[in-house]
Amino acid sequence: MARSGVTDAQNETRAKDEATWERVETRRRRKSALLRDRAVLPGPTRRGFRPGLHGKVGTMRADVLSLPIAATETHGSDTEPVIVLPGGPCRGPEYVSDLAGLGRTHRLIVLHPRGTPQSGGLSRGWWSDADDVIALADALDLDRVDLLAHSAGTRLALAVATRYPHRVRSLALVTPPAAWLTETRHDGDSVVLDRSSPAVAEALRSLEQDDPSTEDAFRTAFLRQAPATYAHWTESEQAHANSGAVSRASALAWFNDIPADATDRIRATNSPQALVIGGDRDYLPGIRPVVDYATALGADLAMIEDCGHYPWIEQPEAFLRITDDWLSTVRSARI
Repeated sequence: MARSGVTDAQNETRAKDEATWERVETRRRRKSALLRDRAVLPGPTRRGFRPGLHGKVGTMRADVLSLPIAATETHGSDTEPVIVLPGGPCRGPEYVSDLAGLGRTHRLIVLHPRGTPQSGGLSRGWWSDADDVIALADALDLDRVDLLAHSAGTRLALAVATRYPHRVRSLALVTPPAAWLTETRHDGDSVVLDRSSPAVAEALRSLEQDDPSTEDAFRTAFLRQAPATYAHWTESEQAHANSGAVSRASALAWFNDIPADATDRIRATNSPQALVIGGDRDYLPGIRPVVDYATALGADLAMIEDCGHYPWIEQPEAFLRITDDWLSTVRSARI
């Protein structure tokens, strides 16, 4: 990430974050030592993973993990886990499925953010919820983590990388909202969409004008806007749009208590290895903002053709190839 001027207030806040990280790291080391002394079962079994068949999905019970959030594991590989941060914000993570089969070659741990059905409650804001990601990493005995985040979840990934820089090895940021970080003008009007379609036209109108004030209206608006978030609106996309619960209260809470200097601090932090994946027909973030976002983070950029906001649904082969190659490269580099 590019560096910028740092004020005394930013230094003071950063020092507080570093002190927090030291406390978390101390607790993690103590817990690891205690677990070794108890001679309990090795690996994830002792942390409440529900054993599953190869390629299956199981839920790790939050009460067993002693965590404030739930998580879901794909049992497709014995490799070191990749922590997946879904978007929405706070949309039920079912919508990420197994990420076009990535869960068959990489062990995916999908975090259920606060405000989603299995974790309950409400987000404390994406900046503070970075603590939940580190708590999950600690429960998995991971000194450093590879994060794969989608859409709003990319904000959470950047918060983790900024507040806990020594705990993040790599970032894969999929179709991120970008203008908030780069201040690049949204260019969605130039994105190729089937604007002659009544469903797409109504979706664009809703995105521009609707401001739902109730939970029912929020869900209705979310579904009404869906046709503009995919490159095509076939039965496959329509089925996917209905997966994963959304909540107005949860989405609003996601943006609570974000430090005024969060953007500056993200841009001033040395980025881990990062990949940004965009879609060339993704209306939500636009195109130029995503390009500038990758540049600001010093990240590699992969733009998938004929693709909207959900590349693992719209272009699964391209998405799988890009993410599998990325994770394999990241991991081979540290051997």
